[in-house]
Amino acid sequence: MSNVQQGLRYSAEHEWVREGNPVTVGVSEVAADALGEVVYVDLPQVGATLTAGEVCGEIESTKSVSDLYAPVSGEVVEVNEAVVAEPGLVNAEPYAAGWLFKVAVSEEGPLLSAEEYATANDATVA
Repeated sequence: MSNVQQGLRYSAEHEWVREGNPVTVGVSEVAADALGEVVYVDLPQVGATLTAGEVCGEIESTKSVSDLYAPVSGEVVEVNEAVVAEPGLVNAEPYAAGWLFKVAVSEEGPLLSAEEYATANDATVA
């Protein structure tokens, strides 16, 4: 069973958001486990304007290619180059070193609490 980290908020499409200025975005352990071994990530460019709910990149695994959705609207201010170089960080540390990008938020999309997300995805809150 996958873990959901307390203190984060989650989109229905499995992205997580860590509060801050800017916010940090990644994919949940639920998504990482479902994807299998992540071998490539295509992230938005620094300076790109994202719209919550819209596709902003993709994650490729040995099983499939999945779209990455923006959980918030705003400008991308940083991309995790370590994940671009070593995509397996998404599997190894989805809530730490495997973060994807940071956004200066102009508007939030619909986000779930850790408990709501865990319940919807048969996961455990850690």
